[in-house]
Amino acid sequence: MGVTTGALTGGFQCSICSKRFPLQRMLNRHGKSHSPVKRHLCHYCSKGFNDTFDLKRHLRTHTGIRPYRCCLCRKGFTQRCSLESHLKKIHRIHQTYGYRERREKLFVCEQCGFTCGTSDEYYGHAHQGHSAGPYLGDDFPEPGAAAFQAQLHLLKGSPVGS
Repeated sequence: MGVTTGALTGGFQCSICSKRFPLQRMLNRHGKSHSPVKRHLCHYCSKGFNDTFDLKRHLRTHTGIRPYRCCLCRKGFTQRCSLESHLKKIHRIHQTYGYRERREKLFVCEQCGFTCGTSDEYYGHAHQGHSAGPYLGDDFPEPGAAAFQAQLHLLKGSPVGS
C-alpha cells in the first residue's frame, strides 16, 4: 500500500501524504483512505468508504440518529468523542480515562435510534425488526452506557443473523 515508513520521532508517517500517527494501527487504517476502491457505499448518497465504521458514522448524518446525549443540556451527538468535547468546552467537565481503559459499550440500532448497554438487549431488539424507516426524532431511549458498538442490520441491509 506504500504507507508504512516505520517508527519515527513523531510516530509513524504516511509515505503518500506525510501525515503522522502515534500508532502503527492508526497508520494502517489511514492507508485505506488513499485507496481508490471504496467497498462500503452509502445507500442515501452513494459516497464510498473503506470500512464499515466510517460508513456507520456517515449514515448518522442522513438518519439524524444521535445516540450520545449530554446529561446536562440534552444536546445529542453522533459520536462519543463529540459529546466528550462538548462536556469539556461547554460545561467544563473533563473526562479522564486511564491508558487503554475501555469505556462501557453503547449498542445503537442504526435504523431507529434505540440504545442499550448489553448485546442481549440489542439483539433482542434487532430480531423484532422494524416496520418503519429510520427514526428521526429527538427523544429516543436514553443511552444505557457511555460508548457505542453496533451496525449490523442496517449496514448489511438484512436482519441480524442472516
